[in-house]
Amino acid sequence: MATKTYRRHVFLKILILSALPSLCTAFIEGLYCGKENCYDVLSVTRDSTRGEISKAYRSLARKYHPDKYKGKDAEEKFQAIATAYEILKDEEQREDYDDMLDNPDEYYRHYYQYYRRRVAPKVDVRIVIAVTITVISMIQYFSWWSRYNSAIKYLASMPKYRIKAIDLAKKEGLLQENKKKRGKTKEELKEEEENAIRTIIESNADIRGGYSKPKITDILWIQLVLSPWFLVQYILWHLRWIWKFIIKREEYGDDEKHYLIQRNLRVSQSQYDSIEAHERDEMFSKELWIRDKYVEYKKQKDEEMRIKLAESSKYRSYRRYMKNKGPGRMTFDED
Repeated sequence: MATKTYRRHVFLKILILSALPSLCTAFIEGLYCGKENCYDVLSVTRDSTRGEISKAYRSLARKYHPDKYKGKDAEEKFQAIATAYEILKDEEQREDYDDMLDNPDEYYRHYYQYYRRRVAPKVDVRIVIAVTITVISMIQYFSWWSRYNSAIKYLASMPKYRIKAIDLAKKEGLLQENKKKRGKTKEELKEEEENAIRTIIESNADIRGGYSKPKITDILWIQLVLSPWFLVQYILWHLRWIWKFIIKREEYGDDEKHYLIQRNLRVSQSQYDSIEAHERDEMFSKELWIRDKYVEYKKQKDEEMRIKLAESSKYRSYRRYMKNKGPGRMTFDED
C-alpha cells in the first residue's frame, strides 16, 4: 500500500515538472504577438533601435503586402507584422512586452498591463481636466447671465419700476420726444422704449445675491488662476486680525463689526449684502457683533416667529393636517 502511494506521488511530481515549461512560457495567446516573438516577427533584436525597427517593418510590409505576396497566409502574415510593429514602436508597450519576456510567470500582471494600455484613454489627462474646467466655467458664466437677465426683465415688468425708469430715461434723453418719433414704426418705438428702460434699471437697480450681475472674476477658471493670490490675502487678513484685535486689543471698526455680525448669522458675504439696509442697520444698532447680544436677539426673533406662526390660520391648518393625515398616519378616505 505504501509503495502504491509513493509511486502516485512520484507520478504527480513528474506531471507537474513536465508542465512547468509550458506554464512558464513568455508567450500568451491573445496578448501582444500571441505565441510568436514580436522581435522575431520583424527579424530584429531587443537591442534594436526604434529606427531599425521601423526600417525592418517597412521592408517586411512591402514584401508581404497582400497585393504583392500571394501566399495563402498573406493576410495573417501581414497582420502579424503590423501587430509586432505597433507594439515595438511604442516605448511603453515595448517596455511592458520586455517585462513579460523577462518574467513569464507573472500572468496576471501582464494581462493587467496589456489591457490597461488598450482601455486607458489616449488623451492627456491634463487636457481632459482643462476642457472640463472650461465647460464648467462657460455653463457657470452663461447661467449667471441668464439669472441676471431674468431679474432685469422682472423689474422692467413691474409697473412701479417701469414708470420710474421711463421718467429717468426721458430726463436723460434716452427716449425721444414726440416730434422726433415721427417716421418710426410701433415696433421700433417699442424696442427703443424697452432698451431705455433696461439701461436705466441696470444702472440704478441694486441687485444682489444669486441674481446679481456676473463678474468675470467669479468664473471657475479665474478663481483657480487667482487662488494663490486669494490664499495670500486670506492669510494676511487673519494675521492682521490677530495682531490688531487679539494681541493689541484695539477696538473694532465698522467693517469689522459687520464682519462679526455676518459670522454670527452664518451667512456668506453676498447673502449678508442682500439683506435689506434697514435690517442691517437694526442689527448694527443692537451691537450684534457681541456674541451674547446676538444669542439674545436670536431667541427673541425665534419667539416672535413662533407666536406669528401660532396666530396664523394657515399654519394651524397645516398642523392639523400633519397631525391627522401626515406621515405615519393610516387613513381610509374614499377620496
